[in-house]
Amino acid sequence: MKATETKLKGCFILEPTKFGDSRGYFFESFNEQTFNKLTGAETHFVQDNQSYSTRGVLRGLHAQAGDHAQAKLVRVLEGKVIDVAVDARPDSETFGQHVAIELSAENNLQFFVPRGFLHGFVVLSDTATFFYKCDNFYNKESECGVKFDDPALGIDWVVSADELIISDKDQVLPSFDTVFSK
Repeated sequence: MKATETKLKGCFILEPTKFGDSRGYFFESFNEQTFNKLTGAETHFVQDNQSYSTRGVLRGLHAQAGDHAQAKLVRVLEGKVIDVAVDARPDSETFGQHVAIELSAENNLQFFVPRGFLHGFVVLSDTATFFYKCDNFYNKESECGVKFDDPALGIDWVVSADELIISDKDQVLPSFDTVFSK
């Protein structure tokens, strides 16, 4: 497995070593010892989640706050998405900056988003099955989020605004500056 740190300290793109022959392929999608060694993290995942969405569905930007903050290791099992992490750590040099990467069933890339980040994705393919591990249990009262199209963040979601499918809850989220301050 190869791990590449993004411009946001602690966010890694992970590329598994893939073994293939005429029968198909095999790769190890997660190994806690290897993961922790490559990323320097001391992460222990406690929950797996999966979602299925159609083209244009945008989920995010969400986070868990306080004691219920979550790190996530995300990947796509079917289809293609643009995955986004926004640094919401007030003491970070990259506070308010984001990274966007393409995850797909074809490239098998995984994206590690540590605690203290907002996270979201938009589906580029007809459908997508999105899978992620969390290092803390979901807590509804600790959920927070910011508007996906906040101009202060400047995220290019790739899909045109008229194609986006967004939940009612996500449409009324506040701006980044309203929720997070340095």
